[in-house]
Amino acid sequence: MLRIAVQSKGRLFDDTMQLLNEADIKVSATKRTLLVEAKNFPLEVLYLRDDDIPQSVATGVADIGVVGENEYVERGAEAEIISRLGFSRCRLSLAIPKEADYQGLSWFNGKTIATSYPVILRKFLADNGIKAEIHVITGSVEISPGIGLADAIFDIVSSGSTLVSNNLREVEVVMQSEALLIGHPDMSQEKRDVLNQMLFRFQAVREAEDKKYVRMNAPKARLEEIINVLPGLKSPTIIPLADDEWCSVHTVLDQKRFWEIIGQLKELGAQGILVTPIEKMIL
Repeated sequence: MLRIAVQSKGRLFDDTMQLLNEADIKVSATKRTLLVEAKNFPLEVLYLRDDDIPQSVATGVADIGVVGENEYVERGAEAEIISRLGFSRCRLSLAIPKEADYQGLSWFNGKTIATSYPVILRKFLADNGIKAEIHVITGSVEISPGIGLADAIFDIVSSGSTLVSNNLREVEVVMQSEALLIGHPDMSQEKRDVLNQMLFRFQAVREAEDKKYVRMNAPKARLEEIINVLPGLKSPTIIPLADDEWCSVHTVLDQKRFWEIIGQLKELGAQGILVTPIEKMIL
């Protein structure tokens, strides 16, 4: 049985449970007990605070864990990065009062910076030759300048709305962060086999993200031109129709270029274009 540590609440919890569900790993999240076993996969989920996950994996309390890169770097735990999961993206940034005259990093010399990430901040300041006082806070860091506790903050930024509501502005991005799947270095081969099965499912889910399965009727006279505008995984599937002058073309399109390509296909005579979302894709 493989044990995964998952954040007990928040956006990372929601994103992780969605990934498990899309990978057809059924885990009950309603009772929110500490330890829950999956119904159809050899996996049990251990719900923890996000800052406890790196250490729990490093010490073997959990075999693997999903944690924000910011927490992984801050804690410095000896756990290996197995995979970057691509969700729960954010950044760690320095922010100052909106009205402050900011000319560069030297502004922080002699200032007090409030943060929940002193390790990352201390290294950044040292690397840039900045001498500032670090005030460690757990909780609402963004209110610190407003109540006179600090001159600036170093904290997670997603949309930036929290900064705006506290009359702050982001001036330096120190690091980008996303969800990581981390693992205990000395997992047994049996557990690694289960992990590989889970990673296979995760990959199938991720490959399908922002992809559309497209079917269309195409005139054979324009078939070569139509194929040339399709950036499919390999070559599109061509199926004959009852009308010898037409065929059915099946392919996969990326959402980013979807409307551009659909427009070109219509100009080339494609008709009856049917678009279907893809749940999973095995390459």
